[in-house]
Amino acid sequence: MAQLRARRGMSQQVFADRIRKSKSWVDKVERGVRTLDRLSVIETVAGALGVAPGVLLAGKVQRARAVDSGGAVEGVRAALARYDMPGSGNDRQSPPSVRQLDDQAGYAWTAYRNGHHPQVLRMLPDLLGDSRHTCHPQPGNASTAEVLVRVYRLAAQVLVKLGEADLAWLAADRAMTAALTAVHQLDLARPPDCPAGGPALTGTLLIEAALAAAASGDAAATADLIERAARLAATHDERHHRDHDGVGFGPTTVELARALTAMHFGDHQRAVTTHRRATSDDAWHLLPAEHRAAHLIDITRTHLDLGDPHAAGRALVTADAIAPAEIRLRPAAHTALTAVLRAGSPAADVTRLAATLGLTWLP
Repeated sequence: MAQLRARRGMSQQVFADRIRKSKSWVDKVERGVRTLDRLSVIETVAGALGVAPGVLLAGKVQRARAVDSGGAVEGVRAALARYDMPGSGNDRQSPPSVRQLDDQAGYAWTAYRNGHHPQVLRMLPDLLGDSRHTCHPQPGNASTAEVLVRVYRLAAQVLVKLGEADLAWLAADRAMTAALTAVHQLDLARPPDCPAGGPALTGTLLIEAALAAAASGDAAATADLIERAARLAATHDERHHRDHDGVGFGPTTVELARALTAMHFGDHQRAVTTHRRATSDDAWHLLPAEHRAAHLIDITRTHLDLGDPHAAGRALVTADAIAPAEIRLRPAAHTALTAVLRAGSPAADVTRLAATLGLTWLP
């Protein structure tokens, strides 16, 4: 609902007025605190957003197991490994148009925001192949390169979450290459009149690449990418700089990335200090629910390594309240929750969450 509202340029207050609800009600639904559980309300919301009710129902969270992604990831790996050029005959006979690919990419991003990672993984091989064929980047042709960037970014996002660091790095690198080829150079010091999505896109790509580099153990590349992102973020913030896929960029997102990269390199005290500072900032609450929940899931490793399973459990329960689909479908969330249970004496809300996911704790 939040993504569709933002795409239509409506503030929470404007949207609330259209559906005759309070702004507080809209905010709670978008943060996952309330659910759309009445058909009449779903139909009203869908009508205001200009979509079928089924689009909203598709985001309902159900009890689910961790993603069984082995075969699907191999399909993405094969698609990323291909370098055949348009007209080589290796792609499908009638690839979709650029407009069709852009629509498909938007649909895939919506599925991703709803936590439907298996669905996104199934879509990615064809989406990558068709985008490479139809949208082969050419200098100055930013319209086709934009689709390539969106698809490669999506691949990087999903692969990072599934723990496929090497593939995520490759996808992030392809996204940057596509953007660089289209405009010759992505200048980090863009003029004030640059496109609104420019800083958010560039900064998000830098952060995604930094996280992938950290997961791969490349400290030098991680530090360089984080500092480049920090310089760009110094003049931008999450409240005003989002791309059309709803991804915000600014100092808070850079600080969250610093916390996670510190965690990857074993500096857990720095990681938790940076995490607490970033999440206490007002801008934290302006980030998309998926982003906040994903970060809380990732930071549990630091809490566990510091011997604080109760803090790890609180992070997981909070993530579930923000974006249930994120915690219930990500393998990393199940692994973290299992570790919290094994540490012994989990809180009641942690035990309830574990039971919902089909995990049990025996004292």
